[in-house]
Amino acid sequence: MVKSKVKYEQLRQQRMEENKKKLEKLHLPLLSQALQKAALSPKTSPMKRVKPRTIRTELVPVRRSGRFTNKPAPQYKEVVFYERVQLPRSTVHPKRDLSNRVYASDEARAWAIEKAEKLESSLESGYPTLVKPMLQSHVTGGFWLGLPSHFSKRHLPKRDDTVTLVDEQGDKWRTIYLARKTGLSGGWKKFSVDHDLVDGDALVFQLIQPTVFKVHIIRENGFTEENSHEAICDS
Repeated sequence: MVKSKVKYEQLRQQRMEENKKKLEKLHLPLLSQALQKAALSPKTSPMKRVKPRTIRTELVPVRRSGRFTNKPAPQYKEVVFYERVQLPRSTVHPKRDLSNRVYASDEARAWAIEKAEKLESSLESGYPTLVKPMLQSHVTGGFWLGLPSHFSKRHLPKRDDTVTLVDEQGDKWRTIYLARKTGLSGGWKKFSVDHDLVDGDALVFQLIQPTVFKVHIIRENGFTEENSHEAICDS
């Protein structure tokens, strides 16, 4: 039993010596030491300095004492001008002055709607029509004209398109129709401003072509005390 243990130890020592010689041939101990040193002392890469961009270089006279003003040949030194980096400023849009808004009375608004509905009933029945009373959001500030969704989905394009507005004189204005929002966006402001539309006016839109509206305007300022008296008598 003792002999077998001694023999086992001799064989183990012999194998260890052989493995050590193999590792030395492969230079593995040296590689291990190099990795340990690199881990203990990591190298940091130096920060790269960014040089400012040069715009121009000029020669300027060196300031001299007043005692030497009569002396010739002033000395010069080189002065370098660098580009100044500026961050873009955020654009500030001026706010609209809406203090001069004029709101229509309920009577004038109702009168314009009634007149527009009468005009609508007198138009040719072969073309789709709608009456749209004007609000402040339509004629000031946002200048957005929303159209009835049921009318838009039935008669107007399914995608964004250009819709032309033709006034009673035959002049034309191109507007942008947004199908998802069912309303007129770009171009509507110009039509509104060019026709001096105000709160309380009522417009009759007559779709004479798939993307062409004939627009009839009923002015709320056409309402007078006589109109009010007639409305009371009729009631």
